[in-house]
Amino acid sequence: MTRKNILKAQRIVVKIGTSSLILPNGKINLSNIDELAFVLSDLNNKGYEVILVTSGAIGVGLNVLGMDKRPKGIADQQALASIGQVELMSLYTQMFRRYSQKVSQLLLTRDVTDFPTSRENAENALNALLALDIIPIINENDAIAVDEMDHQTKFGDNDKLGAIVSKLVHADLLIMLSDIDGLFDKNPTIYDDAKIFNEIHEITDELRQMAGGAGSRFGTGGMTSKLAAAQILFENDQEMVLTNGERIREIQQIIEGREIGTYFHQKF
Repeated sequence: MTRKNILKAQRIVVKIGTSSLILPNGKINLSNIDELAFVLSDLNNKGYEVILVTSGAIGVGLNVLGMDKRPKGIADQQALASIGQVELMSLYTQMFRRYSQKVSQLLLTRDVTDFPTSRENAENALNALLALDIIPIINENDAIAVDEMDHQTKFGDNDKLGAIVSKLVHADLLIMLSDIDGLFDKNPTIYDDAKIFNEIHEITDELRQMAGGAGSRFGTGGMTSKLAAAQILFENDQEMVLTNGERIREIQQIIEGREIGTYFHQKF
């Protein structure tokens, strides 16, 4: 069956997780970044408005400094994010340039999207960039984002950031690229009989309990955060597809309505 509502999508946010950008050995997944640049540039050429929400600053920073695990200190993590963000954007710029596609960078913190004036400014900037045929690349400003007392600047994870950006720009669809094919009824890495959910229409307590916990050693988001992102979208009458970041070319098929990954949408 075709997911007919997706066929109407024109403004698309793609969120890619750290596990899709960093190889298990800690090196940068250059082929995935190149493929992502190709697919998103191709979509832009076809008239879609595309925004990329990326993780990976700390993971890339680890690679730059030759470190094999994330330091515990907040300041050390912030330094890594600052180092890694420069390298990450350099890689994106190089890869997108191969396909004659211009990109821009926006680093957001939670207080920017929570405060009405700065939220409006961010929305206006993104709309202006899309009008110029530029693909904005958005990440959390991890070098300065901390939560202290009542001053909250962190989104918590980039799954939530992807949902908030989708809400901010009134996106038709969020495509979330993860290290798993979709949402399963049990952990597919442990149980051979795990079944994928083709569609989800409501985020229930049962689903949350099923979702489990942590992601990879390089990332912070697990399935729980993806359900939280879906809930944000549901509250704004928006849609999401969760799929595997190892098969980036399937983004085109997803937009064509093919049944790939788990499709989160409400029934009215």
